[in-house]
Amino acid sequence: MHYHISVSDPQSRLLEITYNIPEISSDFIEVQLPAWRPGRYEIQNFAKNIQFIEAISEGNQKVPLHKVTKDRWRVGTAGLSEVSIRYTYYANIQNAGSSYIDSELWYLNFINFCMYTEGRIQEPYTIRLDLPEGYQIACGLPSSGLNTLSARDFYQLVDSPLLASQSLQKCEYHVRGVHFKIWMHGNLKPNWRRIERDFRRFSREQIAMMQEFPEKDYHFLNLILPTAFYHGVEHQNSTMIVLGPDDEGEGLYADLLGVSSHELFHTWNIIRIRPKELLPYDFTKENYFRTCFVAEGCTTYYGDLFLKRAGVFSHDTYIKELQVYMKRHFETAAYATQSLADSSFDLWLDGYEKGIPNRKVSVYHKGALAALILDLYLRKKTNHAHSLDDVMRLLWVRFGKPFIGYTLEDYIQIVEEVAGESLEWYWHDCIFTAEPLENRLNEALAFVGLQMSTFSNGNIQLNVLDDFKAKLQRDKWLSTSQVLSIEEEEE
Repeated sequence: MHYHISVSDPQSRLLEITYNIPEISSDFIEVQLPAWRPGRYEIQNFAKNIQFIEAISEGNQKVPLHKVTKDRWRVGTAGLSEVSIRYTYYANIQNAGSSYIDSELWYLNFINFCMYTEGRIQEPYTIRLDLPEGYQIACGLPSSGLNTLSARDFYQLVDSPLLASQSLQKCEYHVRGVHFKIWMHGNLKPNWRRIERDFRRFSREQIAMMQEFPEKDYHFLNLILPTAFYHGVEHQNSTMIVLGPDDEGEGLYADLLGVSSHELFHTWNIIRIRPKELLPYDFTKENYFRTCFVAEGCTTYYGDLFLKRAGVFSHDTYIKELQVYMKRHFETAAYATQSLADSSFDLWLDGYEKGIPNRKVSVYHKGALAALILDLYLRKKTNHAHSLDDVMRLLWVRFGKPFIGYTLEDYIQIVEEVAGESLEWYWHDCIFTAEPLENRLNEALAFVGLQMSTFSNGNIQLNVLDDFKAKLQRDKWLSTSQVLSIEEEEE
């Protein structure tokens, strides 16, 4: 399969795309444009951005083409061994899952506009880009020539966003044999020394905890806007992050650290440790699953925890971040009627919208608090001999590394194996019912000398108790998990 992408008029925001399909041996084929993208579990109907489409033969003759669904086309190919689909796609949105072009930047998420041929989704792809002279490419896909990329199959292609510009900025570092690249586009002058130091620290901490990294290289792709924005999306060996405003203040840097650590942990948790219902992705419809509280809740919990363990966050900074999750849950959804598991399933319904009052909970915020409760319970029961770290490593070894997908029952079994007991109270109170979380949360927090207070006006405050024994437990909980050699420390 081969894609050719060009832009004749950047101000039109139109990508001009040719999709060449060789080795045809049937009277018709069907081509499908994805209806959604990984990392955002809602139907997005990218086909609405296709302005023009046609099919042509090798002799440049028009070939019969008609829609059979909102995002699938049937192409008449009797007597033909190769056809090309030519179309234009409107690329004018700047979030972490979209595509955008102007006179200075190509920002492409191939999932938005690339089609696959039914029955041939696992074939390799080549992508040729007619980029302006002097453009540099930032992308997780390997290069196979000048402005040419290759993907082993459609799944890799659409899990590899791209930035291309003359003004890309970059720094690189290595941790435990993994080559990391941080790319920036925007009106700012990054403090690369500080960024490299802090990124190296949390990258090293994550790899030390999980004991290996799934990829040989990894790309942090950052689009920095002049206006306020916060969005990140995980990918196979990269993350796409859109932040703003570009005032280079501490707020922007804190956001960069938080979202980058979160997205890096997704390289294990959802990219490889993936719910069975999402393996493989079906891009034509909803892929319902009830474990997004694991995929997003545990990742949200660990994102900031890794920054504390790595010494990037102080104790006070980490406690403030914990309070943020608590406020977002308790001040908006403390008495919601849906459980975490049901809200995971209903992401496809309205998971990314505000929704009606007191119906759903956030798999990110309540999911992170449920992960916190479980982690502290396991630590208290075993005097820190076991924790949620063990759960994540077992998920990786048994389901992520062999890439076979886990079920909700698999997650329950691993958690209870680490606990050495049934945890019916946890599943009932935290995961499968709408039981208010405050009592369970404060039981867990007491172990490490913290207490959440709820005021009559609805405000939430996290207090640090002056208890020496609890402080020792808190220090063990937040301490580094990495064991470094002298060479790694110097690296």
